[in-house]
Amino acid sequence: MRTQVAIIGAGPSGLLLGQLLHKAGIDNVILERQTGDYVLGRIRAGVLEQVTTDLMDEVGVNERMHKEGLVHGGFDMLFNGQRHRIDLQGLTGGKSVMVYGQTELTRDLMEARAKSGRTTVYEAANVQVHDFDTQRPRVTYEKDGQTHTLECDFIAGCDGFHGVCRASAPRSAIREFEKVYPFGWLGLLSDTPPVHHELIYVRSERGFALCSQRSHTRSRYYLQVPLTDKVEAWSDDAFWNELRLRLDPEAAEKLVTGPSLEKSIAPLRSFVTEPLRFGRMFLAGDAGHIVPPTGAKGLNLAATDVKYLSNALIEYYQERSEAGIDGYSERCLARIWRAERFSWWFTGIMHNFPEDGPIVAKLQQAELDYLINSEAGQRTIAENYVGLPLDFGG
Repeated sequence: MRTQVAIIGAGPSGLLLGQLLHKAGIDNVILERQTGDYVLGRIRAGVLEQVTTDLMDEVGVNERMHKEGLVHGGFDMLFNGQRHRIDLQGLTGGKSVMVYGQTELTRDLMEARAKSGRTTVYEAANVQVHDFDTQRPRVTYEKDGQTHTLECDFIAGCDGFHGVCRASAPRSAIREFEKVYPFGWLGLLSDTPPVHHELIYVRSERGFALCSQRSHTRSRYYLQVPLTDKVEAWSDDAFWNELRLRLDPEAAEKLVTGPSLEKSIAPLRSFVTEPLRFGRMFLAGDAGHIVPPTGAKGLNLAATDVKYLSNALIEYYQERSEAGIDGYSERCLARIWRAERFSWWFTGIMHNFPEDGPIVAKLQQAELDYLINSEAGQRTIAENYVGLPLDFGG
């Protein structure tokens, strides 16, 4: 089998890239080692920047998103027992974010992919990339007991942090930067109405908390917990009780509890790979970078990666120019590091770091006090939260 672009990974970044290329008439095949149901079963973030919703509009996969997505013009920051609203629209000239679950976005892209007639191979085992440093890269995989070879012009590694693409890059040509945080987020999903119509980011003496949502009737909550905690040790009642203790009295009173649909603990890390191009293989999304979930940058960064990559590949096929693919890594990394900085900074001021002593807590409080009482400080939060423009910085 032959195609122009082999896409490894059928998560949202791989599927979105496939749609962008399909719209431009560029043939592509997606290989995914898991089943489609498994991909849809992964619980992920749900805050979309304008650039991401614009990309969904561009590929025409937007009807349900605009019908069911919740547009948020701001969010609350809770510290020292008081809530302060960050007016995203007022501070950024009308920009906002949309709450729409990554699972739903992935489902929409899957359905569009099926209608497009392009090939997606699920349960592709033992995927291997070959000869990506030559003009004739190829991918091998096993399916139904047989080994298959996919010849291609380019390989797009959208296969996540543990995928084969980054692991296949030559160690001498790659640098990896990582920071692992000493805590995780215990998340709970429930069919209960959200405690507030917008998100609430909480810094309390007991630890960080986040009140998020997926719809008017489905909520997602998070608690900062030690990495040593086990999800099995947290009953639903224990979760709700701890969340109440971290909220302000009004929110604690309004909180509606119920049985969990899912509970899990996610570790927090910052991770970046340099470069993102190895010959004719490109990394995008989690294959090349991970951000802490504070600020909801992961999915949105993946979306801009594939926008840059699709533009570069379209330029190559339509204009026979390699300028876009030559500049892909540098362009992506500039945006990635800006988002990494914001997520690192936001994580740093909102979480407890007991090992750093009481002086850090005092400095965090002073930082938050400054931000809330400074229009420039609030604007800095707002413009980063809604997402910097694709051409920011040139």
